[in-house]
Amino acid sequence: MYEKKHIITCGDAKICCFESGSGEPVVLLHGNGEDSGYWRGQVPVLVRMGFRVIAMDSRGHGGSEPGTRGLSFDLFADDLKMVLDVLGVPRAHVIGFSDGGNLAIRFALKYPAYVDRLVLNGANIQMLQGVKPYIQLPLYPVVAAMKFVGARNEAVRRKHDVLALMTHDYGVRWEDLRRIDVPALVIVGSADMIWDSHSRRIAQELPQGEYCCIEGANHFCAAETPARFNVAVLRFLRR
Repeated sequence: MYEKKHIITCGDAKICCFESGSGEPVVLLHGNGEDSGYWRGQVPVLVRMGFRVIAMDSRGHGGSEPGTRGLSFDLFADDLKMVLDVLGVPRAHVIGFSDGGNLAIRFALKYPAYVDRLVLNGANIQMLQGVKPYIQLPLYPVVAAMKFVGARNEAVRRKHDVLALMTHDYGVRWEDLRRIDVPALVIVGSADMIWDSHSRRIAQELPQGEYCCIEGANHFCAAETPARFNVAVLRFLRR
């Protein structure tokens, strides 16, 4: 799916990223527990439409090392900046799914000069308020149990560190969104695990935000309804 693979040293971790195509850079950021393979329905289309696609495995995910400082969206944002610097990309469109959408928000706040347009697919601002209870609440006992077992099992500890990202907020407030003054598309499925009112508010708080809902799709609309997702995103990027 990708033409090139890069391993880039970002402080205490080696970060794996992939690249295909040429033209305007588009960065793809996957969700919790996933990797850059999530975007198999988007990469060929974006390349065919004349974009240079760059997909990063967040530290602790896919082919990227976890490092020694734990996992946080702040560290992920620093990693992404380093990846773009090494690849010679001063500015890019950024597309983030779920936790990758949260990372895209954190990155746009921390390194605004690097972001051209922003696509947020199933992102949230406050975990308990944004994610529907049937998804969010069962995570807490699972994460607690994994922490206990992880004290004696390295593999479980690493899985705990990844899943734990979904159990606490990541340092972004509603008013922070008003500082992200770039064209931004908030795109969700009508059956998303993020409350619709939450996604609509994200679009409203962003100075140049707009909202798009794919009817009948769930949280994983990019993977499960790629044609409709791609049409909406390409229309936004090309406008």
